Amino acid sequence: MNHRTRAATIGLALVWVGALHAAVRSVEQEPCAPALLSETGLWEASRPGAIARGVRRFSPQYPLWSDGAAKARWVYLPAGTTIDTTNPADWEFPVGTKFWKEFTFNGRKVETRLIWRAAADRWIFATYAWNEEQTDAVLAPATGIPGAADLGGGKRHDIPGEIDCQACHGTTRSGPLGFNALQLSTDRDPDAIHGEPLAPGMITLATLEQEGRLSPARPELVAAPPRIRAASPRTRSVLGYLAANCGTCHNPTGGTSFTGPSLKHSDVSDGDDVVARMLLFATTWQVPGQPEGASRMLNALEPDASAILARMRSRRPSSQMPPLATQLRDEQAIAAIERWIALDLGRK
Repeated sequence: MNHRTRAATIGLALVWVGALHAAVRSVEQEPCAPALLSETGLWEASRPGAIARGVRRFSPQYPLWSDGAAKARWVYLPAGTTIDTTNPADWEFPVGTKFWKEFTFNGRKVETRLIWRAAADRWIFATYAWNEEQTDAVLAPATGIPGAADLGGGKRHDIPGEIDCQACHGTTRSGPLGFNALQLSTDRDPDAIHGEPLAPGMITLATLEQEGRLSPARPELVAAPPRIRAASPRTRSVLGYLAANCGTCHNPTGGTSFTGPSLKHSDVSDGDDVVARMLLFATTWQVPGQPEGASRMLNALEPDASAILARMRSRRPSSQMPPLATQLRDEQAIAAIERWIALDLGRK
């Protein structure tokens, strides 16, 4: 199937899904994802494509790897509401909060994801596939859309469905993964892997505090912005990358059986201590070529025997890390971690 045929097939499927969704929505009482991106509140009603008043851009300092996609992110907090920061590690967002993330490959917008706290006990996840004209996007099926964009080398980007979103965001305590104190810190890491510049007007931890959006107020996070403390700048940037790309699952409450050092954003502030525990942690996943029981999360003497590197290099479904949402190896991150192990950990 060539590109035009594939695009036409996807387009027809999306129109059908959109019509069906609209019909179902008309008889449902509970809120659900709108059929079109233009109906989600991201844009001004009278100006398609113009970001709506009250919707703000932000950029996490440690971005998630998504097969090299260029991404834009927005958040909407209802007027007069605050984020409950009673638990600094797990913010509670007010009902009505919405997050959007737009994915662009090769200069074309492919998908935009929506996370919407529609009720106190319910987050709605939805993905929207952009049309050929790049004027709007249509709600994707709950199972997603495979092969929506060409990544080169015979690989294609899959648009995730609702179930895929819940696999990472969870079903019991859902919410955004990249909107927290460390990711919004004004003490941004200049060496962050895939780091993006902070543009004027973007939301930061400081603007949230200054605008009274945090409850209780957190002036200490402005006076001493969160950062990963480490003797080496490479340790700081690598741990930031691992927190963004691995920390969602690799933590005590991440929904997996992982029992090693937590890589959650809120748990990596003492960077050198986290690394010391990673060096000692024996993995149940067997690194190829290593003796039974000798595999380590990190191996300072033999970098290639580090489970982290072995799994990042793999794109086999049974061994690749992250296990979802990537088709391509993150070569920049792999090279950065190779240098880090050789230059910093090998000397310990």
